[in-house]
Amino acid sequence: MALPLRLTLLLLVLGFIYQPASSVSMGKLANSKLCADKDCSYAISMASAINDFTAPDCRFINIKKGQMIFIYSKLIPDEGAGDFWSGSVYGERYVDQMGIIGYFPKNLVTETQVYKESTVEIPTTDMDFYCV
Repeated sequence: MALPLRLTLLLLVLGFIYQPASSVSMGKLANSKLCADKDCSYAISMASAINDFTAPDCRFINIKKGQMIFIYSKLIPDEGAGDFWSGSVYGERYVDQMGIIGYFPKNLVTETQVYKESTVEIPTTDMDFYCV
């Protein structure tokens, strides 16, 4: 088989194997948020889940009752909107979810430790609600 034909077949096979991830911008949950710093890179607090929560879409995270969660931002709800915080789960029992940041209803958690009393209000962007 000629080299160009082999190369063409290889590229064709790789094209079927590699499928780029599709992503979508979901609806904004709020226009502004509270964070510990201007980049929202530090945790505001730690919270404990008082109920389970199943994520309705990719903007949210699943949480289980008793699970510890690092809180990174608190959305400032628009009138008539839900009140959501963003965070990442913590704990050995749910290690597969650790490091994933997403939103959840604030009424499903109780803050157990506050790391940063003063917060910074910053506007949300479309990237805050972007799903891969």
